[in-house]
Amino acid sequence: MAAALLMSMNVAANAQIRGLINKGKQAVKQEAKKEAKEQGLKTLTKVAGKESSFSTNGHTYTQKGTLSIAVYNPGATGMVTFTNVPSNYAEFEEVYTKFLGQTPYGTAAMMPMAMAIYGRDRAEGEKCIRLINYPSNVNSVLSQLKEKFGTSQYAPADDSYHQPYLPAAVLEGATPQNAYTPSYPYTVNMRASVNKHQDMQLYDGRVMYIYMMGKGWDTEQRSVEIIQVNEGELFKVFNCPSLYTQCKKIKGTWEGLK
Repeated sequence: MAAALLMSMNVAANAQIRGLINKGKQAVKQEAKKEAKEQGLKTLTKVAGKESSFSTNGHTYTQKGTLSIAVYNPGATGMVTFTNVPSNYAEFEEVYTKFLGQTPYGTAAMMPMAMAIYGRDRAEGEKCIRLINYPSNVNSVLSQLKEKFGTSQYAPADDSYHQPYLPAAVLEGATPQNAYTPSYPYTVNMRASVNKHQDMQLYDGRVMYIYMMGKGWDTEQRSVEIIQVNEGELFKVFNCPSLYTQCKKIKGTWEGLK
């Protein structure tokens, strides 16, 4: 009986030792992951943030930022400037596929461009919106813009609900007081949201949250969700109700964007 008791004690001790060893290994792995993540963030910050430009049709688009789908950085920022809203869908598609669609902040900045095109030409604008938005977000955007940009007996042109100037409300320098006249060239400033990235199993992709800054609302920040289904693919707008939420009523007459 003593031998059996001793054997039982040894088995329990060995199990406890193995448990401690496994915990130690897990702790080492977690620390290694943490260090790798921190190092990746440092490397990303150094590599990213470099300004790059793309020109087509006499228009120039520039982007710069550290917002990344790979790593959540609460201090990350993004900035996109453009001399003109794309003239048509063909130019919009070229800018998206060859330049701005390759970064999350570039893609986010294309939403006010698409909205501005929709305000000018419904058919061209709808194609632009369908191009850069994840399928589940398209109908919401189109239905809201149809109401905000269209007029009717219930919402005439002078009604505060009719807001064709919404695309300019997130551009630097535009305020209700100056009739939403942005600084030139047009600039979209962005920063990381307080919400961390999420892996969306239902939609088979990773979503990141970006704040787009603008003076058209009291909060002065509009939340835009960006998704990438597979690494290396172009980014898509996953959700963006903040961009077409009623902004402050304009004082004066909006002159439109170039």
